[in-house]
Amino acid sequence: MYEIKECTMLLRNEQWRELEPLLTGRPGDPGVSGKNNRLFVEAILWIARHDCAWNRLPQHFGKSPAIYMRFRRWNECDFWRQLLQSGVKDKELLLMLERIVIYGDQYTRRLTQRLTRQVKKTAYKSTLGVAADAASLRCLPSADESTLHWVGLVASE
Repeated sequence: MYEIKECTMLLRNEQWRELEPLLTGRPGDPGVSGKNNRLFVEAILWIARHDCAWNRLPQHFGKSPAIYMRFRRWNECDFWRQLLQSGVKDKELLLMLERIVIYGDQYTRRLTQRLTRQVKKTAYKSTLGVAADAASLRCLPSADESTLHWVGLVASE
């Protein structure tokens, strides 16, 4: 696709003008509006560039659990990939969006691997006759999985 190279990771005004109409959560959209979509996108760019824990996000971006949950929702519905394929013309903005898509794919892969390990661990324990604890009972993905992961994120801070 596009070659990943180092970029500023802050949106220029021209880039924001091109990206803003494509985002959800604007005032007037159905549902909850984001407080500051630009700051949110820049927070995700920061996380994607530094590939670190969400609680390491600088405070000026906002509350990391809220940013994380919004990222996760957008990632689960493949919104980042849709943005990348939406016809954005600015090449640097395309590189930024591609970085987010790659980060989102890595995130999804890590989450899937973690859930698979938990399922295998629970299955192994059941063959040994070891009583399953409450944490191992939650290892199977469910409709409420995102809430469980968010609780783990908050507990780690």
